[in-house]
Amino acid sequence: MTTPPTGPLPTIRPFPGSDPVASPDAVVQGDHWRVTVLQDGLFRVEWSDDGAFEDRASTFAIRRRLDVPEYTVTRRGDGVEVTTDRATLRYDGRPFSATGFVVETSGPDANRWRYGQEPRDLGGTGRTLDDVDGRMALESGVLARDGIVALDDSGSFLFEDDGWVGSRAPGRRDVSVFAYGRDYDAALQAFHAVSGPPTLLPRWALGNWWSRYHPYSDESYLALLDRFAEERLPFSVAVIDMDWHRVDSVPPRFGDGWTGYSWEPSLFPDPAAFLGELHRRGMRTTLNLHPADGVRAFEDAYPAMAAATGVDPESEQTIGFDPTDPAFLRAYFDVLHRPLEEQGVDFWWIDWQQGRTTSIPGVDPLWLLNHFHLLDSARDGGTGMTFSRYAGPGSHRYAVGFSGDAVVSWASLAFQPEFTATAANIGYPWWSHDIGGHTRGVRDDELATRWVQFGVFSPVMRLHSANNPFIRKEPWMFPAESRAAMGAALRFRHRLVPYLHTMNHLAAAGTALVRPMYHLEPHRDEAYRVPNEYAFGTELLVAPIVEPRDQVTLRGRARAWLPPGTWTDVFTGTTYAGDRFVELHRTIETVPVLLRAGGILPLAAPEEVDATVNPAALEVLVAPGTSGSFTLVEDREGPAAVEGSDGPLGADGAGPCRTTLTWDRDAATFRIDPATGDTGAVPARRRWRITFLGTPAAGQETAVVDAGRFSVDVEAASDEGAVLTLAGVPTVGVDARDAARDLLERAQAGNPEKLAAWEVLDRNAPRADRIVELESVGLPGSLRSALVELLGSVHPDEA
Repeated sequence: MTTPPTGPLPTIRPFPGSDPVASPDAVVQGDHWRVTVLQDGLFRVEWSDDGAFEDRASTFAIRRRLDVPEYTVTRRGDGVEVTTDRATLRYDGRPFSATGFVVETSGPDANRWRYGQEPRDLGGTGRTLDDVDGRMALESGVLARDGIVALDDSGSFLFEDDGWVGSRAPGRRDVSVFAYGRDYDAALQAFHAVSGPPTLLPRWALGNWWSRYHPYSDESYLALLDRFAEERLPFSVAVIDMDWHRVDSVPPRFGDGWTGYSWEPSLFPDPAAFLGELHRRGMRTTLNLHPADGVRAFEDAYPAMAAATGVDPESEQTIGFDPTDPAFLRAYFDVLHRPLEEQGVDFWWIDWQQGRTTSIPGVDPLWLLNHFHLLDSARDGGTGMTFSRYAGPGSHRYAVGFSGDAVVSWASLAFQPEFTATAANIGYPWWSHDIGGHTRGVRDDELATRWVQFGVFSPVMRLHSANNPFIRKEPWMFPAESRAAMGAALRFRHRLVPYLHTMNHLAAAGTALVRPMYHLEPHRDEAYRVPNEYAFGTELLVAPIVEPRDQVTLRGRARAWLPPGTWTDVFTGTTYAGDRFVELHRTIETVPVLLRAGGILPLAAPEEVDATVNPAALEVLVAPGTSGSFTLVEDREGPAAVEGSDGPLGADGAGPCRTTLTWDRDAATFRIDPATGDTGAVPARRRWRITFLGTPAAGQETAVVDAGRFSVDVEAASDEGAVLTLAGVPTVGVDARDAARDLLERAQAGNPEKLAAWEVLDRNAPRADRIVELESVGLPGSLRSALVELLGSVHPDEA
């Protein structure tokens, strides 16, 4: 029997970095109001009927003691005018009103906001996509085109000094106003300064996750993984849905089997051996939790839980789920979860769907589960890991978000890119969707394929489906073209992990992996007109295909706007001039993924499929149109990596390992700098394949030459680095005629018209003339549009 907890446990404690009391120098107040200048564009404004103010941390604001910006104060009657370099707050010292609470920004984005006005922000995210078939309304973010957004924190609950929770006093308002114009980066920096940084994920969380609501046994699950290995399909996280615990074997007098903490012995007779085998295969494991029904007498841990909570175990009384009871919460972790973790469970999927109320007014049980599960998972060091639903501003501190039971439909897929990107507007970087859809819908092999391709270029790639034998995600269950495309996508996701983990460190500093285009170009109207296109880290733009393919071209289509510069598709090698809209057409094999000029994309070598380790061989894609640099960030897994000022610290306290990669176009050199920081985290020697998206100069020795790309191999000691000097600067762009001919051959269109089009395309005439002449050929519009895309790309003779 498990021993009940005695004494304090580390689960209940202040959140790391919490410092909620602002400097007195940042505060201006009257009898019933208080203004705190948190940042130069962030004001906290409070009204209090009783004249007392709140200094406890809230779910949104855990850090208010920040460097105090310069500001001026002018008292006006009972109120005040506070001015910083960015904005002016005018407040009349009375209960909040549109006339008495006004904020104005200064500079080129000058604007005015009044309390109570209709929100005009760019959206944030939402709690769940459960049963949402298409679009849904989004909760607010902290960014707006008019530059001023209010975040009302009055209804959130609070954290006491000892880490426990409490309610707000009635008669008080607590509003934070972000006044940053279109300096979106600064607004989000201010948000994270107050609300804390996002969780730094473990490296393995960035690989593929396998999840299916299905009563697997240990034998059937391992057999499935064997099949994945045979198919060369890599996975790093094994999700076991609710059938890991007793469901059908629950005695009827105790109700249904939705909640459970005891392994189902008929499926998992030796859980520790099963979990150990998953670890041996380079996988981590999460189990599904639905804790609402409490702990019932059939559970293995019931006697220990009864002893810990003062219940007579002979009574078989259900121990109710009450996360607002500290004794229950401590026992919840110590008695129910830690023994399972000792068997090998790595983290928990908290699938809470049972309401927002507890015995403490204003305290949401989902918040409590997210908060205390994260703290408990980080009890031995590191940043912790959870998988749960979004609960509101501040949720970014709790690792990976579960967006809910997605409906299988094109409308659901079409909304997910926008939904994912706008989450960055509330600092929420790590959404995990049910890739392929969870429930309802109809079988559509193309939809399933496009969803997997989007999943590869989403924050967390997790395949999932409902407990329905006809909703499947195994690639071999699909016809040849979908099977091949899904397999290629899943393999590419694991190759992306070095890049993703570097972006993971950047996200922990406040810059999300997936961001709307207007984060890059906030003053360009075009950037607001492509909601489904997004930046994927610092180097890539992605435009997922979220509609069925055209029946003439047999290609899917995505509309994109490209910022100034040139952009090269990492799969096709096609290069596009920026500062324009473009229609991008792709076969089922790929989606548009564009690398900026000078961009450097580190990938694991194809054979490096283990996402739990830093690879010994890498391939680096380079878009050589201009010079560029990228710093690869790597670290160790586990509690040795503890949070520091420079990210996770290695065992020697030196910070993560950093390797700077630099392309110098003028000198035609690629440099791998010596690794710095915790060099013990990476292999002592590495093999590097440097792949340039272009055509080699005459006399260049290459390891591989392909259409529109070539590679050179380098081997180097990690602490020494290497310099690769090319015979000359590569030529960017590809001749579009081969791609155009392939497009015409596949097109389901008239053969005479296709021949006429080819005769136009194959002539040595100016591109503009050929584009105009195509209008006279009589091609279907979709085919002409796809040909114009190719004709409009950058050709080698123009680079």
